[in-house]
Amino acid sequence: MQPRATRDPAWARWLLTAVALMFLLFFLVLPLAVVFSQALEKGVGHYLATIREPNALEAIKLTLLTVAIVVPANVAFGVAAAWAIAKFKFPGKSVLTTLIDLPFAVSPVIAGLIYVLVFGAHGWFGPWLIAHDLKVIFAVPGIVLATAFVTCPFVARELIPLMQAQGTDEESSAVTLGANGWQTFLRVTLPNIKWGLFYGVILCNARAMGEFGAVSVVSGHIRGVTNTMPLHVEILYNEYNIAGAFAVASLLALLALATLVLKSVVEWRQAGVP
Repeated sequence: MQPRATRDPAWARWLLTAVALMFLLFFLVLPLAVVFSQALEKGVGHYLATIREPNALEAIKLTLLTVAIVVPANVAFGVAAAWAIAKFKFPGKSVLTTLIDLPFAVSPVIAGLIYVLVFGAHGWFGPWLIAHDLKVIFAVPGIVLATAFVTCPFVARELIPLMQAQGTDEESSAVTLGANGWQTFLRVTLPNIKWGLFYGVILCNARAMGEFGAVSVVSGHIRGVTNTMPLHVEILYNEYNIAGAFAVASLLALLALATLVLKSVVEWRQAGVP
């Protein structure tokens, strides 16, 4: 029997459950319902036409391209940083840990502005880039850099506590038995962190697809060239193309729902549910 001190009255349980359900209804279910209802307001034909429109397709392609570059880069950085912080002692370790959290503390708009000040026409490297006919700001490289900045902590922050909790005993044993560094990582470290790594990748992917602030600053809003899906939604909405804006937004919502499902699967596997 459950101890009396840990039992709540039935009315309290029902009240807390009702509050949680009402919160989810008004702040999650209802907005999603509005997105899809507005997207289909003018019919399926208009919805598909909006998605197939050239500028929308370019926005989708650019978003996927950015994700395809940023996520692997952040995986490499996150694994390397987590391995260094969790497994080794070195000067500047606390500084590295603090810098990993920096994108959480800096506004994405400020991050985008920093890249403009560094790589813009009047920035530190602007004259050199112009002299060599290289474009960073108002081009794909700027979008990739800004997105990478705001998403870089996700993989590392999932792996650092996990690898610290696991310690170094298994790696030390593998090295003692003759394994080199690469073999130790592939056969010992990676299997132990695979679900945490997958979880970090999911979060990084979700943020990269939906990033707006930093990308808005560095993109230049060039339609069909530097507009990602969130920026394309903004442009359509500002042009009073409400159905079109919600149609593109519904794709982001579907991607978010798919991310949520993957997140739940990873949490289920991490919990060891058979």
